[in-house]
Amino acid sequence: GKNEYDLLVIGGGSGGLACAKEAAQFGRKVAVLDYVEPSPQGTKWGLGGTCVNVGCIPKKLMHQAALLGSALKDAQHYGWNIAQPVHHSWSVMAQAVQNYVKSLNWGHRVQLQDKKVKYFNMKGSFSDLHTIRGLTKAGKETIVTAENIVIATGGRPKYPMQIAGALEYGITSDDLFWLKESPGKTLTPFVFNVSLECAGFLTGIGLDTTVMMRSIPLRGFDQQMASLVTEHMESYGTKFLKRCFPTKVEKLESNRLQVTWKNTDLGTEETESFDTVMWAVGRAPDTETLNLETVGVKTNSESGKIIVDASEATSVPHIYAVGDITEGRPELTPTAIAAGKLLAQRLFGQSSELMDYDNVPTTVFTPLEYGCVGLSEEAAVQCYGSDNIEVYHAYYKPLEFTVAERVATQCYIKMVCLRESEQRILGLHFIGPNAGEVIQGFGLGIKCGATYPQLMKTIGIHPTCAEEITKLHITKRSGLDAVVTGC
Repeated sequence: GKNEYDLLVIGGGSGGLACAKEAAQFGRKVAVLDYVEPSPQGTKWGLGGTCVNVGCIPKKLMHQAALLGSALKDAQHYGWNIAQPVHHSWSVMAQAVQNYVKSLNWGHRVQLQDKKVKYFNMKGSFSDLHTIRGLTKAGKETIVTAENIVIATGGRPKYPMQIAGALEYGITSDDLFWLKESPGKTLTPFVFNVSLECAGFLTGIGLDTTVMMRSIPLRGFDQQMASLVTEHMESYGTKFLKRCFPTKVEKLESNRLQVTWKNTDLGTEETESFDTVMWAVGRAPDTETLNLETVGVKTNSESGKIIVDASEATSVPHIYAVGDITEGRPELTPTAIAAGKLLAQRLFGQSSELMDYDNVPTTVFTPLEYGCVGLSEEAAVQCYGSDNIEVYHAYYKPLEFTVAERVATQCYIKMVCLRESEQRILGLHFIGPNAGEVIQGFGLGIKCGATYPQLMKTIGIHPTCAEEITKLHITKRSGLDAVVTGC
């Protein structure tokens, strides 16, 4: 018989919603299934996915809260008479952020309704190639059929299950943004970008914050830049336990958490108590309940992510996947949105345009932000060889740091270019204020194949931090300072 929907999307995050709304624009009958499984600590949220609820949005708002704290200190140097000491209220900030997120949840529901997209607040699993079994929280079952199905369920934070007490007493970023009371003295073991970002804003609002890292920070990013980020965070007040890894977490009678860890450099075992332990050990694809094996959708045996081709198609022709759930794709909201829209246009709009995942800009929102686009220096060397790349770089001091007497030793720009006569830019890396805004602009040029000579002909806006990128002819260096970790 005829399927009920032209398109069914499983997952109401950035990529899934973008795909569903775009398909509806073509007059197709579309449905979205979305269900949030509460975290092990019981945290749950509404429609919109990771970015809206427990990712980019609340993170950037809390980062902004920390920046305002720094601005209050700077303000005195600029003549503002501010009573000291200043105090931050976690509950006021959290309530404001959570209220805004809830407004976005409601907005997404309204948009789906306006576009006549059917929304099911259900957990979906495959019954056969075109049939999805939806299950509500109360256990009520609904059967939905569709010609085309898009999987966009994203991922959830992992717990280090080998560490005793990790699951029972720890939280993840899924919980941090929804805490009603301050997390207090916080430990975040393992150094992914989310751990540094959270540690940065927790320090910025005045909390005692420690990052524990066993090896390198910001794996996958340029390691020279990553080192500068962590150096600044240390000077900013965040504590770092380097070459250490936790072995167990215990709850004391005081309700504090005692963490035991090993120091690999000293060969010692150490302990300290914290109010909160927030794990940041990466994310796992949310595929467990989808029943993918029933319909033959192939996944990567190591990562668990769904294998897709250039058109986002899985191993089953009419089943597609977009966003963080897919193997080899950047875990970024804008790429998921763009991929979802383009998929809908190919399915229903007679388009053949594929998503281009090269030279996607991104930013790590640490206290001193790190923005980048293109290849890291390590990846450029791995891909082209050290003899074929040229690195231009410069330290600089933002004008706004001068009067406030802020330290600018980690404000740094690096451009990685091919050494051939054209000197095409392979990667641009920027550490400094408003790094995301700076890199967004230059990202267009690099996407269009900009070269070093072209950039040097670009006139900077004075006096801005972004202007410093157009001055990189002042110094240059060859070779590689950091360790090559792969392409």
